[in-house]
Amino acid sequence: MPTTDSHARPKPGDLKTFADWTVGCDNGLRCTLGSLLPEGGGDTTITLNLTREPGPVARGGGRISLALETSNDDAATKRPPASFMVDGKRIALRDTAALAAAITNAPSLKILDANGATLATLSLKGAAAALRYIDAQQGRAGSIDAIVATGPAPSGAPTPSLPVITAIAPSGTAAKLIPTQVATLRKRAACDLDSFPDGAGGSITTPESYALGGGKTLVILPCSTGAYNLIGALFIVDGAKITPAQLDALAGLEDTGAESGTPVKSVVNGAFEDGVLTSYAKGRGLGDCGSRQSFVWDANRFRLSEQADMGECRGNIAYITTWRAKVVRP
Repeated sequence: MPTTDSHARPKPGDLKTFADWTVGCDNGLRCTLGSLLPEGGGDTTITLNLTREPGPVARGGGRISLALETSNDDAATKRPPASFMVDGKRIALRDTAALAAAITNAPSLKILDANGATLATLSLKGAAAALRYIDAQQGRAGSIDAIVATGPAPSGAPTPSLPVITAIAPSGTAAKLIPTQVATLRKRAACDLDSFPDGAGGSITTPESYALGGGKTLVILPCSTGAYNLIGALFIVDGAKITPAQLDALAGLEDTGAESGTPVKSVVNGAFEDGVLTSYAKGRGLGDCGSRQSFVWDANRFRLSEQADMGECRGNIAYITTWRAKVVRP
């Protein structure tokens, strides 16, 4: 696998919705379909995601994994899911291949506890279409490796290499800004937050500074806020020079298509930890739609290393990965 920076331009994959399921693939052709709760709400709060890896099954590819999100379901926290029931047939929790095959021709799926009691019933409307979409995206349509679009042809499913980012490990000591510098940055970013208490005697408008290495410092400047999104403008301090940070992809609300409210690049509900800058732009307070992003510093700009999205605000908080890169730190 290559270890030199590929300088690839990030291009996150799109999501598509088929009735009660949403689906998407990333640049490595890892594809995921996720269940959606009923449009008008209902008793079910458990969601299911199925992910299929790229590549021919004969060469170890095509593995299917599942993730059940039960954190919003009181019953499931006390009686964890143990199996599935599809079209009258019990399917073990770990038998993901059988589950994927079964949901293509059934109206609904039941999630059962260890005693066989039903925890949730998920609509399978659109699941077959979502799986057919994955077959096509992964190059399996018409082959023996397809789930829905099966055929006699041998699998030619590719396994694309992930782009490589050479990132800098954080080091040094973060620069400290004086009040006049903060005021200048707030004006430059057109911030509309003057003072906003954080509930602990401080203010969420206080900028955060992090050493990047090479004498440079990242500043996340809280700039504006909504009910569930805090927008932070990004600056780089290099000695006496302070400039807006540069990114190689749309970030935060800019990525979602909404106005960020600042001319400076920004993240939403941002954080910087272990050399990774994160953004989590929520479409609503529940967090069941929006975009999660991770960026790493390459000494000049922040590079998108991972992105996961959920376009439908219908209860599924397990976002679908739409972009991945391999991060190398010399």
